[in-house]
Amino acid sequence: MATAFKVLLDLNVILDVLQRRQPFFEASARVLALAETGVIEGSVSAHSITTLFYLYAKAQSDAEARVAIADLLRFLSVVSVGQRTIEQALALPYKNFEDAVQMVAAIHAGADYVVTRNVADFKMGPLPAIMPAELLALLG
Repeated sequence: MATAFKVLLDLNVILDVLQRRQPFFEASARVLALAETGVIEGSVSAHSITTLFYLYAKAQSDAEARVAIADLLRFLSVVSVGQRTIEQALALPYKNFEDAVQMVAAIHAGADYVVTRNVADFKMGPLPAIMPAELLALLG
């Protein structure tokens, strides 16, 4: 079965699910479920994984962070972030450099969208950024 979209998931979407953050949990969990079942092709940047580990281990435990990341890696691909990505991100007119890195990682992954709750931070990018609920609406 062909996937409808390739998406790069911003860290906030993953944290919404792992931390059960309301009112965002439901839509974000549905997006992750679509990636897990292959309806969409989901990816995450390498630097999001390291930040996720730090934040989740701090809130829960090192062991729980390892389990959560291993579970995500069953169905999300990790996009490398190297020198080329950083150099290209520096050229984007973003106030938040981390968002610029996310955008370039999404381009390198061949993503159609960046799925994030911070859509405004990605306005100046070459790829559209959409909220989890917007992706769900696109998929019907």
